[in-house]
Amino acid sequence: MKIYGLITGIVLSGLGAAFAQESKAVAVGATKECQAFCKANTSKKALLLQSITKNTSQTSVTASTYGMVWVATGEFSMGTNDYPDAQPIHKVSVKGYWIDEHEVTNVQFAAFVQATKYSTIAERPLNPDDYPGVPHDMLLPGSAVFSPPTDKVSLENIQQWWKYVPEANWQHPTGPQSSIVGLENNPVVQISYADAEAYAQWAGKRLPTEAEWEFAARAGRDHTKYYWGTELKPNGKWPANIFQGSFPNNNTAEDGFTGAAPVKSFPKNPFGIYDLEGNVWEWCSDLYRDDYYKNSPNDNPKGPSISNDPEEPGVEKHVQRGGSFLCSDQYCIRYVAGSRGKGETTSACNHLGFRCVKDK
Repeated sequence: MKIYGLITGIVLSGLGAAFAQESKAVAVGATKECQAFCKANTSKKALLLQSITKNTSQTSVTASTYGMVWVATGEFSMGTNDYPDAQPIHKVSVKGYWIDEHEVTNVQFAAFVQATKYSTIAERPLNPDDYPGVPHDMLLPGSAVFSPPTDKVSLENIQQWWKYVPEANWQHPTGPQSSIVGLENNPVVQISYADAEAYAQWAGKRLPTEAEWEFAARAGRDHTKYYWGTELKPNGKWPANIFQGSFPNNNTAEDGFTGAAPVKSFPKNPFGIYDLEGNVWEWCSDLYRDDYYKNSPNDNPKGPSISNDPEEPGVEKHVQRGGSFLCSDQYCIRYVAGSRGKGETTSACNHLGFRCVKDK
C-alpha cells in the first residue's frame, strides 16, 4: 500500500492510487475472496532517504544474548506451494545464530529512543516534492492505521479499512489520541525497515535474513501447513493472534485480541520462540523479489542484490514475515508456513514490527 496515495486521496478528493496491492493468493483451500486478493501489508513511497539525515547515535549498547534463543546450524525446506512468490520449495542450510525470543517491545524501543534521540520515519516531516499539488500545511507526518468499517464491504478496495492518520507513530499507534501507556510489553508497531535497522545496529544485533526467520519459525517441522502444525486450531485453541470473524468489519476476537497482543501471550514453539506467526508482521533483512526463490542459493541465503515487485516496479521493498492480527482465512492467510510479505523501506503501519538476531 502507498501511504502517499492515501494522503493525496484525503486532501485532493481521492486523486491518485493509494496502497498498491499484493499478488493474488493461490493458497490451497483458500476462500474465493482470498484467492481474489490477499494484501499482506502497507507500503509507503520512498521519502528520499538520501536527503534524510541519519539521527541514530553511533554509540551502540553492549550486545548480549539476554532474552534471545540459540538456533543451531541446520537445514530445512524453505517456501510453500501456496503462493507463487514462495516457490519453488527448496532446501536451505543456515548457520547457527541467536534470535530474540519475542518481538521488540514498546519498552525496548523506548530505551533506544531515549538513548539516541532517534525519530522514526512516521514522525519526520514529509517531502513536499513527493506530493505535488498538495498544500504544504496538509502534509503532516503520520502513518497507516487499520480502521474497520461498520458493515461488510467488498474486499476489492482496501481504502475502506486502511487510512492515513496524521501523528500516528510508534508512541501513538492509531493516532494522536492513542497511547502505549500500559502497553509496554506489546510489540512496538508503526516501525519502518529503516527504523528497525537503526534499532538493531544500536543494540549490537541485526535483522534476520528471511531464511533465518523461517528456519526459526518452522522449528524442525517441515512440510506442515502452519508453523505450529497441521491443524488451524489444535485442541480447539487458537495458537496465534490472527483475525477471526468477518473481515474487515467484525473481528470476533476468539483468540482474545482484536489488536496486537502482549508478547508471550501464546505458546512458544519447540525452539522456545514466541509469536513468529500472527500478532505483527516482522521485517527481514532481505530485499524482496517475487522470483528470488528460482535462483536462491542453498547455503545461508541473504536475499537478492536488487529488489523487484511487479506490482510496483522501481520501489525498493524488503521481505516481511509471519502475518499479523489482521490475517484472516477470508482475506490474507500469509501466516501459513513458508509464505511471504513485503513492504517499502520507509513504510509503517499499526500491525508491523520486528525482532533481531545476533551472530555467535
